[in-house]
Parts: sequence; structure tokens; C-alpha cells
Amino acid sequence: MIDPKPANPAGNTNTAAGDNTAGKASGKKRRFGGTEAQIRSALKFYKVLAYLTGAMLLLLCAELIARYGFGQYLFAGGTNAVTGQPFGFGFADAEPPGVLGGVNLSVTVLIVHGWMYVVYLMSNFRLWSLMRWPFLKMILLALGGVIPFLSFIVEKKFHAEVEAELAANPQAPQRY
Repeated sequence: MIDPKPANPAGNTNTAAGDNTAGKASGKKRRFGGTEAQIRSALKFYKVLAYLTGAMLLLLCAELIARYGFGQYLFAGGTNAVTGQPFGFGFADAEPPGVLGGVNLSVTVLIVHGWMYVVYLMSNFRLWSLMRWPFLKMILLALGGVIPFLSFIVEKKFHAEVEAELAANPQAPQRY
């Protein structure tokens, strides 16, 4: 495997005051796994998925409270099982079924959140691998999609961290 050459020549040690603070702590210069444009693209993709997955997780929590706390499903359309009248949109009994032939939006929320979490994990992996972070950060990123409100907190923290690392190491992402 070909080892990438450093962005600064070995003899050039003239850097700004904050440029190599991460390099001094670890004993080597900070290197990213991609260019700055790739990292910023991964960061934007992660941010969008973090907010979407977090919102779907909150909706999922509300659905689970309605289902297991009150025995209600969210339905759209169909026929009221008791009266035979058309059913528009709202909550209905889960057992016995309160709506016949409608779309069970409670199950739809479960499915959409599940697939969105898979895409969220892909965005986590892309950002994690480009930043060359330790594996513990990948675990923390992944937990953001299963613990309510954590995706919003983690996104804000890691977004600021990526921006700070890119600003502190302007030569690190220049690979080509």
C-alpha cells in the first residue's frame, strides 16, 4: 500500500499557532481519510439524517406510548368497526380492531424509522471513517438513533468538533 505524503514538507515547520495542536498531543500530524469537500459532504449528510432519525424516533416513542399505554393505533382511512361509518384519521382501538381496511400508520412509523436508522448508520460510518475517529465515537454516533433526543445532542457536539478539527488542521485533508 502506498503511504500518502504529508501535506507539509518535512522541513517546513512554519505553521500557525493553532495548526498542529492535535499533532503535538498524539506525536504525529492529524490526517483525515478524505478531502475537505468529502468531509463536509459527509457532515451535511449526517446532519440531515440525524435530525430526520431523531424526529422519527420521537414519533415512534409517542406511537409506542399510545399503543402500550392506551391500547390505540393510529389509522388513516378505512371503516369504523363498531359503527360502520367511514374513518378519516386518528386513533382507534388495537384489540379488537377499531378500524377495518385502513392504513395502520403506527406500523408505518416503525418501518420508516427502521429503514431510516439503517441509512443513518451509513452516514455515521462515512463520517467516522473520513475523520478517522476511535471506534467509541462510532458507538456514540449509532446510539443517537435509538435513544430519544440523543441524536440532536450528538449531532451538535460532533458537528462543532469536525468544524474545529478542519479549522485547526487546514493542510490535513489535502490528499491530492
